[in-house]
Amino acid sequence: MALERATRNITSDKDVFEISGPTYLTSLNWNSTHHQRSVAACLVQAVYILERDRQENLEGKEALAPAWWEAFHFELTRKLVDDADFSIFGAIFEYKPPVSILSSSLANAPRFVIAFRGTLNKAASVNRDLTLDLHLIQNALHQTSRFEIAMQAVRNLVSAVGSSNIWLSGHSLGSAVASLAGRNMAKMGIFLNTFLFNPPFFSAPIERIKDKNVKQGIRIATSLVTAGLSFALKSKQQVRSTTAEDTFAILSSWIPNLFVNPSDHICSEYIGYFEHRRNMENMGVGIIEKLATQNSLGDLFLRSLGKESEPIHLLPSANLTVNLSPSPDFKQAHGIHQWWRADLHLQTKKFTY
Repeated sequence: MALERATRNITSDKDVFEISGPTYLTSLNWNSTHHQRSVAACLVQAVYILERDRQENLEGKEALAPAWWEAFHFELTRKLVDDADFSIFGAIFEYKPPVSILSSSLANAPRFVIAFRGTLNKAASVNRDLTLDLHLIQNALHQTSRFEIAMQAVRNLVSAVGSSNIWLSGHSLGSAVASLAGRNMAKMGIFLNTFLFNPPFFSAPIERIKDKNVKQGIRIATSLVTAGLSFALKSKQQVRSTTAEDTFAILSSWIPNLFVNPSDHICSEYIGYFEHRRNMENMGVGIIEKLATQNSLGDLFLRSLGKESEPIHLLPSANLTVNLSPSPDFKQAHGIHQWWRADLHLQTKKFTY
């Protein structure tokens, strides 16, 4: 019934599960990182289509979204609604497999997944989404009501069922929401399994420079400047700097899963961020990079003016997965749809602080 429902009122190929969804996943192996990634991405897609259904007044049998969670035996338990424009920006899904499914991998299955969509180019929601994108660039996402709604939903669910079987998942702006929620929980010693697809990393597009020597030289120079300014600011604001270092150390035990595409300038800097840190350690100057990696020039400037600013895009640790498959344009490089394809050429590395 789920696949049948998805064929009605087709607005684009992306809405049709049997065209875009991973129909090859007829049975899930929760020990497989590929299956985990695919399901986490599909549930984010479900949130996108939930909001599309709302705007196009598609309900009941006409709704397109249910196919994206029912195919994997999930149930929608709650929609997360923005209080400014009443758009659906997130959802909580509960995994309820039929009793006929007996698998040793079920131990690694989530009980709940909280998924967050990114910016949706639809008239009824795009203005609010773009406003939140601006807040994100200014490191002020935590001050928005949308994030407060998301954070409260995460806290309430963890309080009710515990943290070991809750996943966070998000794409683009939604991955920033999921990342910030995961950070806040990690500060309390609660480490949620987190899937961040095309997470924003706002900086100069150094990763797009083709010449490796030039690129490395710029990164080294940036690290030296950032570390120097951070040290100078630390001398003036000893308490604030020590707290920042302590926070970064606490967060190091939280290892989110990052999924980036080198052709996507919104997230590609994560590749250079983690690789450069490892290169600096190999060069014997890891102490400099240790200071630089937890600071950004923009946030240092704000702190010098006495303003509180935490660079939420800087992560101590991560499982970084890079999609090395060709992407013909930015739309495909940044899209959520790439992450459940069966023919991906992926490279995964673990980075710890």
